[in-house]
Amino acid sequence: MADSTLTSLPPHHPQCLGCGPDNPAGLHLAVSRDGDSVVTDVTFDKRHRGAPGLAHGGAISAACDDLFGFVLYVVEEMAVTRRLTVDYLAPVPLGQPHRITAGLQRRHGRRLHLEATGTGHDGITRFTAEALFVVVDHHHFAPHGLEADVQAMFTRPQRRDRKDR
Repeated sequence: MADSTLTSLPPHHPQCLGCGPDNPAGLHLAVSRDGDSVVTDVTFDKRHRGAPGLAHGGAISAACDDLFGFVLYVVEEMAVTRRLTVDYLAPVPLGQPHRITAGLQRRHGRRLHLEATGTGHDGITRFTAEALFVVVDHHHFAPHGLEADVQAMFTRPQRRDRKDR
């Protein structure tokens, strides 16, 4: 679904499970900013199968979590997932496009409360998600040897999401 008001956002990194273009098992989400929200159109395929003909709940959850990561570009914060809850409202058929929209609902100190909705192109809302993210600095990732990679992800010049600069 192409929208002229959307601004394309870069993937977190090439191997990201959600948005990485180089991850053969990934979801390959192409994410855009729409005002204070982010959106992606996803079509789950046979790699994401749970029950016959349906997307696995874990694939749906991964898509929501990854999209929440793009909200961090919008709010200009580095944060990590503390809690993620998905309400599965209806089965999600494989091969059918769904739009997921996510955004910040409220902030309390370092806590970011995020919400997402997944709606099929047929207009049926099939899942919703809520997450609590906690703001951290790049030192949070130092024990894992990823500090520089994470810092680069949040400071790279290709962050085309900011039209106001």
